[in-house]
Amino acid sequence: MDASGEPALPSYLGQAWGLRERPTKGPKRGLSLERIVDAAVAVAASEGLSAVSMSRVASDLGASTMALYRYLASKDELLVLMMDAIYQTPPSPPQTPDEGWRAGLSRWAWEQHTILRKHTWALRIPITGPPVTPNQIIWLERGLDCLGDTALSEGDKLSVIMLLSGYTRSEATVSADVEATFMAKAPDELAAMVSYGQLVRRLVGLDRFPALNKVIDAGVLDEPAGPDDEFVFGLERILDGIGVLIDQPRG
Repeated sequence: MDASGEPALPSYLGQAWGLRERPTKGPKRGLSLERIVDAAVAVAASEGLSAVSMSRVASDLGASTMALYRYLASKDELLVLMMDAIYQTPPSPPQTPDEGWRAGLSRWAWEQHTILRKHTWALRIPITGPPVTPNQIIWLERGLDCLGDTALSEGDKLSVIMLLSGYTRSEATVSADVEATFMAKAPDELAAMVSYGQLVRRLVGLDRFPALNKVIDAGVLDEPAGPDDEFVFGLERILDGIGVLIDQPRG
């Protein structure tokens, strides 16, 4: 607890929000929380998240590991700030003055999706709680802004943003995993899907799973889908559901 009786603000969050000064004793001159996070992101981008450690980041910065602990209490805090770093570019503003909630949320989700597909290492960082870091709060704020002219309750607005954010992360994770394993074993997407259809039919036969065989017979697996087709389908269905919620009569 601090002097006001509220829970003490973690030092790394205070620094990230500019509410606390950087440590003044010990670390080599020029070291900063921003430089530490940037160095960690560089390691993750080039070698994967598993390569990130306090000692490795310190080495890349030419500092001692203990110097980093003057800014961060643990690697977990570093991971939180690394995730925040990928969102340093805020969502773009509305495309038109009268942009509706659906276009706004679609834009917001697509931009988040692009970030996550670019920084796939960030998908390996566990979610440990709701957003509290500066960049993620900005993204949350802009998402809620998209729903500002609707009649949704404030609780429903927050739930909508959490739903969209969760879907976007989940789809990006699945896509990255599929590309790294299933798709990587075939020369292209079409060959991968055709091979999958042949394998499934060989395993299950024609009668045991008739619904799945109808999908295969319809040629669904014989044409490559666009790289974002599944994301588009899911996003549009979620937005359809949000539209129903918005249009519900309220007493």
